[in-house]
Amino acid sequence: MTTPTPALIARAPKALLHDHLDGGVRPQTIIELAQESGYQGLPTMDAQELGRWFRDAADSGSLVRYLETFSHTVAVMQTPEQLQRIARECALDLAADGVVYAESRFAPELHIEGGLQLPEVVEAVLAGFRQGEAEAAASGQRIRMTTLLTAMRHAARSTEIAELVVRYRDQGVGGFDIAGAEAGYPPTRHLDAFEYLQRENAHFTIHAGEAFGLPSIWEAIQWCGADRLGHGVRIVDDITHGSTHGEAPVLGRLASYVRDTRIPLEMCPSSNLQTGAADSIAHHPITMLKDLRFRVTINTDNRLMSGTSMSREMQLLVDEAGWSLEDLRWATINAMKSAFIPFDARLAIIEHVVKPGYAALGAL
Repeated sequence: MTTPTPALIARAPKALLHDHLDGGVRPQTIIELAQESGYQGLPTMDAQELGRWFRDAADSGSLVRYLETFSHTVAVMQTPEQLQRIARECALDLAADGVVYAESRFAPELHIEGGLQLPEVVEAVLAGFRQGEAEAAASGQRIRMTTLLTAMRHAARSTEIAELVVRYRDQGVGGFDIAGAEAGYPPTRHLDAFEYLQRENAHFTIHAGEAFGLPSIWEAIQWCGADRLGHGVRIVDDITHGSTHGEAPVLGRLASYVRDTRIPLEMCPSSNLQTGAADSIAHHPITMLKDLRFRVTINTDNRLMSGTSMSREMQLLVDEAGWSLEDLRWATINAMKSAFIPFDARLAIIEHVVKPGYAALGAL
């Protein structure tokens, strides 16, 4: 069996389903855009110190505090030029990390403080992704970027955002998401948006089972009809360990349904440690769920706040949870099977990029 060294993992083709555009901005870019726009709220104007500040602020163990860090990145994402630059750099950074397919999500309603209309926000981000794809391809690092449009759980614009998903779905928008603090803001508050998306045959995922438990997951699936679960880590609350050593875990009705119907779990190990949804990589539920053959995927969530990348997330699972190269390959194929792009495009990436890429590394 091939040992997954950092060099091998760096070369491995990767698929990313859960990455926030405003959570992956380069620290130097934040500083430069703040200087250009006159934003004065940054805690430091040194790029290395700023990167450390974001990581330290996110290490509070509180989802609410974690989300507060986004005020600084969103502040420099209010013009078409700012949005296009950040989207372009996102594509380039992911491609440089070996990501061949990525879905990057953002909330258009957070980027209109400078006077932009929601469609202008979407178009600027899409233009940046296309530019980044082209530049990456020119340097021999091909990546396909798809975006998800996010509505905020505490706001009331979800149907408007859902309509944008349908309007731009042939131009690079793959689907819809809701995000923000789960407690007190159940997904059923946005039922009109989900019903509209279902009528329009559109895809959507829901942040659920991160800071809140099984009721959030149950509502996301059974009331709202989510195609995927953002995080979904608390599904382990419906799994009972055997009473004796070696006895197989027992799945409850909800956990069984999630596994039986192959609902993808967009799991983000490092982020979950920061928000208190898990206590270590070694004991993160992702490994047990992998072993039970749930449709597990590996994701970054917020690369800036977690100081992470897809390669780092994979390496952590190898070093601290005993994952093999074959496990990483399996999770990558899971992600591609679950991507919000047409079936033939998913299959092409699996058969012509992912499988040959892992075969070259020594994986089966």
